[in-house]
Amino acid sequence: MSSSPGATRSPTASILPAALTLGAVVVAILGAFLGSGAIGGTSVTEAADGWLSADATPVAPGGSAFSIWSVIYAGLALYAIWQLTRSARGSGRQRWLRPWAVASALLNALWLGAVQLDLLFVSVLVILALLAVLLRMLLIMISDHPSGWVEAVLTDGTFGLYLGWVSVATVANIAAWLAAAGAEGFGGWRWAAAAVIAVAAATGVGLAVFTRGRIAPALATSWGIAWIAVARTEGQWESSLLVWTAGIAAAVVLATAVAARLVSRSRP
Repeated sequence: MSSSPGATRSPTASILPAALTLGAVVVAILGAFLGSGAIGGTSVTEAADGWLSADATPVAPGGSAFSIWSVIYAGLALYAIWQLTRSARGSGRQRWLRPWAVASALLNALWLGAVQLDLLFVSVLVILALLAVLLRMLLIMISDHPSGWVEAVLTDGTFGLYLGWVSVATVANIAAWLAAAGAEGFGGWRWAAAAVIAVAAATGVGLAVFTRGRIAPALATSWGIAWIAVARTEGQWESSLLVWTAGIAAAVVLATAVAARLVSRSRP
């Protein structure tokens, strides 16, 4: 049997890996309900002494930015259910992606658990691991095209959004940890925050170029950075410098992805 990502397996392949994927996603979604405070937990914005709230640091996205999780979780749920189908079970591409998808779901739940326990440093380690897993998935997805539009939407679309958002959330998470450790409120915070936003944007631009214009990661990255701009229009960290920096950065990331996609399509 070929070991390449695109190799296919028999449609009668074991349902166990697909069932494990579904179980991992269920755990992640239950963790999300816990993190929202809907089933007894403390909401993420209130946990960890509020260091992950929209006004905790100069690079925290506005609260409405987190609505993207509804789209990501819906995509994960549909992806997990689709894994039970014969086409997904028999796909070599999915065989390579599935363990990493499971890891991403479990790390998501672990991150929420760390935040609930006020373990900000642990949450940073977990989100860095999650980012690495999603980057690994991106490499696998790039190495082989999806079999059709269903796989493209449920796999490349879902995990593309997931990656783009987590790249911004990682920056915000690290900033929250540093602020909680006492690294906040110094005189040059505006310029330091602007530099951090520039790094987040550079990451988004790099992904857009590397992936030849994949739109999902760029959309999520732009969304997160744009909401940093919105959050800086008021509150403790109000700053016109950061509003303009984040607004331009979000536009550049999205424009780069569109340009890279057009260039890629124009090539023979």
